Amino acid sequence: MVGNEAAKLSLAELLREDVGCVFERDPAARSRLEVMLTYPGVHAVLLHRIAHRLWRAGHRLSARLLAAFARWLTNVDIHPGATIGRRFFIDHGAGVVIGETAEIGDDVTLYHGVTLGGTSWNKVKRHPTLGNGVLIGAGAKILGPIVLGDQVRVGANSVVIKDVPAYCTVVGIPGRVVQPKSSRNAAPHGIDLDHHLIPDPVGKAVQCLLDRIEILEDQLVKWRVEAAHQCRQCDGEAVCREPAEAES
Repeated sequence: MVGNEAAKLSLAELLREDVGCVFERDPAARSRLEVMLTYPGVHAVLLHRIAHRLWRAGHRLSARLLAAFARWLTNVDIHPGATIGRRFFIDHGAGVVIGETAEIGDDVTLYHGVTLGGTSWNKVKRHPTLGNGVLIGAGAKILGPIVLGDQVRVGANSVVIKDVPAYCTVVGIPGRVVQPKSSRNAAPHGIDLDHHLIPDPVGKAVQCLLDRIEILEDQLVKWRVEAAHQCRQCDGEAVCREPAEAES
């Protein structure tokens, strides 16, 4: 299961990693004290780790109460049943929703407004599974029991409803793969935060249409010139000319 390694570590070890990873992904972070006191995403993850252990120990009501308190405090809603791996970071920590059966790997980054939601009323696996190193842009929705492979990037406000292979980039509604592994550059520090460098398939399609229109217009002008040249050489020149031109 994704995130199993986190269950083997103590809360202190997980907290140390969760705070440390912030400096790799947020240039605004200045000190560990600042991160621990002022980052709601870090607060939400820490409280979830406690609530998740209560959940697994069978203290379901206590876990839900702690999760409700965390939501009130941080504006991040993480069900205590969700499984989260190591070095998980929620940047800005506002409006994020993570469902009960969601599974999140190591070194995953979510921006504000992300939803890992379910699409079924049945009490089965109904939320997404994220591999290691996944980055999900602001406002994106990942819906259903789908799997996003390692190092997948999801563009802001995308809606993903199908499995995504590892190392791919997804954008759009519904989400489509627009950048395979072969065209991705390796991140120097192992964490790819260039979520703004997302291909624009709509813009590319529009540009292709404009290029095609230009080619067709050039061909149309060429055909008109050829047609006019052929018309001047025919025997019906007087008939084809305009009346004013014929009188002159």
